[in-house]
Amino acid sequence: MDIFSILTMIGGLALFLYGMHVMGEGLSKASSGRMERILETLTSNPLKAVLLGAAVTAVIQSSSATTVMVVGFVNSGIMKLSQAIGIIMGANIGTTVTSWLLSLAGLEGSSFFIRLLKPTSFSPILAIIGIALIMFAKNEKKKDIGTVLIGFAVLMFGMDTMSGAVKPLADVPEFTQILTMFSNPILGMLAGAILTAVIQSSSASVGILQALCVTGSVTFSSALPIIMGQNIGTCITALISSVGANKNAKRAATVHLYFNIIGTIVFMVVAYTVNGIFKLPFWEQATTPADIAIVHSIFNVSATFVLLPFSKVLEKLAYLTIRDTEQQVEDTSVHKLDVRFLDSPGLATSQCKEVTDEMAHAAKKALFYALDLIEKYDEDKAKKIEELETIVDEYEDELGSYMVKLSGKSLSEKDNQTVSLMLHNIGDFERISDHALNIKNACQEMYEKQLSFSDKAKEELAVFSKAVRDIMDASVKSFEDNDSDIAIHVEPLEEVIDSLNTEVKKRHIKRLKKGKCTIELGFILSDITTSFERISDHCSNIAVSVLQIKDDSFETHGYLNTLKAKDNIAFNVEYEMVKAKYELP
Repeated sequence: MDIFSILTMIGGLALFLYGMHVMGEGLSKASSGRMERILETLTSNPLKAVLLGAAVTAVIQSSSATTVMVVGFVNSGIMKLSQAIGIIMGANIGTTVTSWLLSLAGLEGSSFFIRLLKPTSFSPILAIIGIALIMFAKNEKKKDIGTVLIGFAVLMFGMDTMSGAVKPLADVPEFTQILTMFSNPILGMLAGAILTAVIQSSSASVGILQALCVTGSVTFSSALPIIMGQNIGTCITALISSVGANKNAKRAATVHLYFNIIGTIVFMVVAYTVNGIFKLPFWEQATTPADIAIVHSIFNVSATFVLLPFSKVLEKLAYLTIRDTEQQVEDTSVHKLDVRFLDSPGLATSQCKEVTDEMAHAAKKALFYALDLIEKYDEDKAKKIEELETIVDEYEDELGSYMVKLSGKSLSEKDNQTVSLMLHNIGDFERISDHALNIKNACQEMYEKQLSFSDKAKEELAVFSKAVRDIMDASVKSFEDNDSDIAIHVEPLEEVIDSLNTEVKKRHIKRLKKGKCTIELGFILSDITTSFERISDHCSNIAVSVLQIKDDSFETHGYLNTLKAKDNIAFNVEYEMVKAKYELP
């Protein structure tokens, strides 16, 4: 084997790893975070958790990615450690799908059907279909499917290139001697664990082992400990991701490690004991890629079958390893923005949307409490407004920073629009909470100075407050559901609120001239109505963003000018209807 063969092998390995990365990324985008979301719907049923973990891993083609997500879910308080254990076990089963796909490269036979099943036959077809979808399809989902097909074709081409490059090693005695060393259980497991830890993918390291099988020098006795080590080495990704996480997240990563170590010990003891007693005839025979897939699957399925009834023991073992030093306080809102989710952009986008919806409702709650204070001052509600305003500020800071990072990831068209919508609106929600605080301060001033509006002013403010409540309700609902049918009705109400603001101030001036009101109350009234008007402006911004999200333009002023044009009959008719609804007494 000369230097050029080595270069060819390295190139094949690079294509293999890149193809696996592209395929996994394409699958993740195509699922738009739905597969990951399934993990959140778990019950306490361990079997269901195993099946879901296996299914999700089979789809996203990475047990490491699934386990890292689980660590993130546990860290965020979304998932309990007891739920995570079943998913981790299932992830080990799901990752065997890749080895079965790669085993197709070892098919032997001259019949048309057998030749058609070989990757060298169908990969070019998948590549052509994939590139056609990427270049010509307009639908984003079809482009993602094209990426998956291209990734699979590159992966298989890399596998074939690796196999061809290492084939001459069959005639090199030194190579056979090296592989013979791996029949030593300790050395074999170390080799498998180190290789997997370096490339951080058990599927990829199993694929490399399958490629080496074409030399005919990989025996069952040397392959078994390597496969066992690969299962242990894949734990490194989750362990690294748990650094800086809370104790429960660290426990989830520890459970993954314990599961594979205990499973490996049990499997190795049984396998070597059986071989010692019965002298298995295939022990020193050369393996095929299919044999590797079989052993990989048998280990993961049997380990799950044996250890699933003892999941509580694994959980307790994790607690003994990672002990509590202080009470763990979980935040189920902002802490949902776990950096581990950034490797699954669809899931990260979904998490951001949940948190932004919570932010919107916090701002709405603060505003409604503030409107209640106008009618009757309440110290408890005043404190809640201050607390909510602080929470909304925290939401804005955390969401802004997180979504800037998320924007740099490979997002689907839909997710990209969702992130853009949220980035445009978190500032509006934050300003609404600020205005709620301003209203609270005005009401507090009146309460402390024992001031009160006239009965007529109270009636007018009641109508004005109702309009503000309704526009806030509509804008939050349209944002939460991305509902343009609701958003389209916000702007006519915003125009009415502008008119109400002008009219209320005019009426106050008249009362002031008649001595029915004071200048001091006038300033307070102006503060409140100005906050009302600005809140409606922010509600308008939110609704317009929802309406324009599909165009990805966010030309707010241009859109509003067109909407409010004199020849826009529909808008003018609705404006008159809304104006009549909120007519001042």
